[in-house]
Amino acid sequence: MTEVVIEVRGAVKELFRARDKAVLLSGAAGTGKSHGALMLTHLDALRYPGSRHLLLRKTLSSLTASTLVTWRRGIIPDATAAGIVRFYGGSSQEPAAFRYRNGSTVVVGGLDRATRLLSTEYDTILCDEATETTAEDLDMAETRLRNGVMPYQQLRLLTNPGSPHHHLKQRCDTGRCRMIYSKHEDNPRMWQDGAWTNYGRTYLERLDTLTGVRYQRMRHGLWVAADGLVYEEWDESIHLIDAFDVPASWRRVWTIDFGYSNPTVVQWWAIDPDGRAYLYRELYLSRKTVDQIAAKVLKQVTDTGTKDGRWKEPKPRAVVCDHDAEGRAVFERETGLQTRAADKRVKLGIDTVKTRMRVAGDGKPRMFIMRGALCHRPDPFMAEAKKPTCTAEELLSYQWDNKHGEQQETVVKENDHGADAARYLSMYLDPPSRGRSRLHLPGNLGPLR
Repeated sequence: MTEVVIEVRGAVKELFRARDKAVLLSGAAGTGKSHGALMLTHLDALRYPGSRHLLLRKTLSSLTASTLVTWRRGIIPDATAAGIVRFYGGSSQEPAAFRYRNGSTVVVGGLDRATRLLSTEYDTILCDEATETTAEDLDMAETRLRNGVMPYQQLRLLTNPGSPHHHLKQRCDTGRCRMIYSKHEDNPRMWQDGAWTNYGRTYLERLDTLTGVRYQRMRHGLWVAADGLVYEEWDESIHLIDAFDVPASWRRVWTIDFGYSNPTVVQWWAIDPDGRAYLYRELYLSRKTVDQIAAKVLKQVTDTGTKDGRWKEPKPRAVVCDHDAEGRAVFERETGLQTRAADKRVKLGIDTVKTRMRVAGDGKPRMFIMRGALCHRPDPFMAEAKKPTCTAEELLSYQWDNKHGEQQETVVKENDHGADAARYLSMYLDPPSRGRSRLHLPGNLGPLR
């Protein structure tokens, strides 16, 4: 007989009791959502011999780097040591899974490999960081909840809050999914005997350094949009896409925003035949000199990491930089590439980016960011300061500065380095004509004026 003793409280306790077809566990960062939900999956596998479960994220790599770390270290180590659970690495016929001695199975995978994962049936599906999914992803997942070994089947979604217009929030508001809110007091590691633990106080102090919409979501677990958000068009479920191999025929453009105390951002963009721009690689690093940045760039694109090495991908048609003359000169010397000064008009540039972000007549926007575009570990200085570590994070906190009553004319000069580089790209591709942006669209749509 296998005995598991755990403490559940608050939202996790409510999740343990829930029998709804779909449940969304939403809350601030660090409330214990993932640990509690993963423990429930483990207990279900133990309690119901022969049951089938799926641990899911948008991509397999993100699942492996986060959710499975908690699963292996915090949920199943005792069961693995006792021979109750063993890992199966998968094959061409079967996905990777944790197999239980009683015949239960916990399959692991990402929605980037959904065909094989969702070709079978499950009793429960647990999707971590569910704001990364699309509504269609979840619709498909729900159709696979029909294994019938457990007395009920359930889709379990975990997330920090996003925009109040996100499809997850709408799914709950329309009654298709039950929302359960978790708070920091639900996490025994943070709150014990009516007081914060040392760990809890330290963790909350870090969250309290956040500002704006990130503070409201990550500290207080609120589904809110930023007040005065510049790019209201930005929608992670639309603009943040799975990575793919970029065809060699697509035009490449690099953009650079130089910094030191603030990060230097280098963006690699690929432009498809219809003019859509895809950010497929990004450097986002502070406290690096331009020659150090250039060396890291060359390591990404040449086989020797030097300007004389053989290139592993097409060279950029243009390298568009901010107006730091010394930075441009050093970058040109170190890489052997010519640069050009960006058109830095802010309001016009923002308008061109906003136009690209809007969904066009063919149902697609004209600007995307690939998941995993960051080609290095997140900058530790930015992470410690609780600041964005990539452009996709920046776009959630890039705001208009209306403190003097100005309406959408100036922006807050903070957390804007990747946003600036994206603006350089858009102004290069869609140079303003007669004071208004000009964006060429595919088919018979013509340019937007």
